[in-house]
Amino acid sequence: MTTPDTAFGVGFIGLGNMGAPIAQRFVAWPGGLTVCDARPEATEKVVAAGASAVATAAEVAERARVISITVLDDAQVRSVVTGPGGILETATPGTVVAVHSTIAPDTAVELGEICAARGVDLVDAPVSGGASGAEQGRLAIMVGGPRAAYEKVKPVFALASDMTIHAGDVGAGTRMKLARNLLHFISFTAATEASRLAEAAGVDIVKLGKVVRHTDAITGGAGAIMLRDTTAPIADDDFWHSVFTHVRGLGEKDVALALELAADLDVDLPLGRIALERLGDGLGVGPGEIAASHPNGVTR
Repeated sequence: MTTPDTAFGVGFIGLGNMGAPIAQRFVAWPGGLTVCDARPEATEKVVAAGASAVATAAEVAERARVISITVLDDAQVRSVVTGPGGILETATPGTVVAVHSTIAPDTAVELGEICAARGVDLVDAPVSGGASGAEQGRLAIMVGGPRAAYEKVKPVFALASDMTIHAGDVGAGTRMKLARNLLHFISFTAATEASRLAEAAGVDIVKLGKVVRHTDAITGGAGAIMLRDTTAPIADDDFWHSVFTHVRGLGEKDVALALELAADLDVDLPLGRIALERLGDGLGVGPGEIAASHPNGVTR
C-alpha cells in the first residue's frame, strides 16, 4: 500500500461561514496550511490554531500545492484563479486548485482549461453537509477533474470529509451538487406543504418535525430509493421491479389519502398532486391503479 505524500503545503482561500470550519480542519495537514481572506480578521482563529496567513491568492500559490477556494460566486472564483494577484500568477505545474464554491459547471470547465494550459489542475469540489458537517469532519465532497488530481486532494479532504467521491471530469462535481441540492430544496418545499396540511388538521407541526427527523435517520429519507444506476423503466423480471412496485403502492395510497384530507380542509397541495401522478414513473414501474384512476390526485 502506497503511503500518501503529505509533505506539500495546502492553501485555503475564503474563510466565510463554510470555508472557516473546513480550513480549521485542514490545520492538521502535516505539510502546513496557508490561508487568505479579503477580511484579515477572518484568518485570526485559524492562524491561532497553527496556520499562516498571507494577503493574496498568489502568495498562497507560492507556498501550497493543493489550494482550496470557498468564495461567494463564479466572479469571485474567476478573480481568485485568474485575476491580478490570483493563483495562476505563481502556481507551479502540478498544483491542484479545488473550488468548493457552488458555481456553474461551465465555469468550472472553462477555468479547468485555462489552468491546464499552465500545467495546473482545477477540480470542482462542492461540498454537502453544511458548516456542522465540516466541524465534525463529515462533509461529502464531490470532485470533478482528472483522476490523478482527485487522488492528490483526497487525503487533504479526508480531514474534513468522510465521503469524498470522484464524480467524473471537471464540471461533474458541480453537476452532482446541483442534483443533490435540487432534491434538498424540493424536499424543503414538500416539508412546507406537509406542514400546511398538518396545521390545518390540528396537528402540532413541531412534533411532526421530530417524527420526520427521527424516521428519516432510520430509513435514509429520499435517498433510500436512489439505489439503481439508471432511471430507465424497470423490466418485469428485474429484482427491483417488485421492490419499487411495493413502494409505489404504499406511496400512492398514502398520498391519495393526504390529498383527500387536504380537499376536506381546503388546503392546496400541488407537490402532492405531482407526486401521485409521477411517483410510479419516477420509480421506473409506471403508475399504479390509484394514480391511473385519479389523475387529478384526488381519490373521490
